[in-house]
Amino acid sequence: MEVFWESLSVFERVLWCIAIPSSIVFIIQTVMTFVGMDAHDGMGAEFDGSEGDPSPFQLFSFRNLINFLLGFSWAGISLSGNMESEALIVVLSTLGGLLLVTVVMLIFYYMSKLGQSGNINSKDAIGKTAVVYIPILGKRSRAGKIQITINGSICEYDALTDGDSLKTGEPVVVESVINGNLLLVSKS
Repeated sequence: MEVFWESLSVFERVLWCIAIPSSIVFIIQTVMTFVGMDAHDGMGAEFDGSEGDPSPFQLFSFRNLINFLLGFSWAGISLSGNMESEALIVVLSTLGGLLLVTVVMLIFYYMSKLGQSGNINSKDAIGKTAVVYIPILGKRSRAGKIQITINGSICEYDALTDGDSLKTGEPVVVESVINGNLLLVSKS
């Protein structure tokens, strides 16, 4: 190891001093991301002063700093054996760092698009057939409950009717949403 270190120029030593810590932090960040302990748990540092910003993609973040340093340093190490001009290596390494930041941001952007909210809107129930689960007294006297399948999920909603009372097991049609999760139903 000493022989290797002694054979490097000062420029190459600086690149290695950037590459090793940034690689370690990158690996830790990646593992933490995939086990669910991402920067949203207080582990991140934002440099743009936008505390509480709901946007998950910020250009000046600790993650992007590490990504830039990682791309910059490893590109510089790769190029230093093949090129003599340190200025050209710095320029190309800077482009490599920016490219890595862009690629990682795009990966996380497209990964975030894969998620589903899992929320079902009660308005999706309008016009669908349901089954009375807890009896509903007529003329909006007392709410009961219905079970309905929306987007492949069985949901339970409070329900009222303007007609006669409805017994458990009777099929009903959802007429409208009264408010929130309270539906107006009629006999099917």
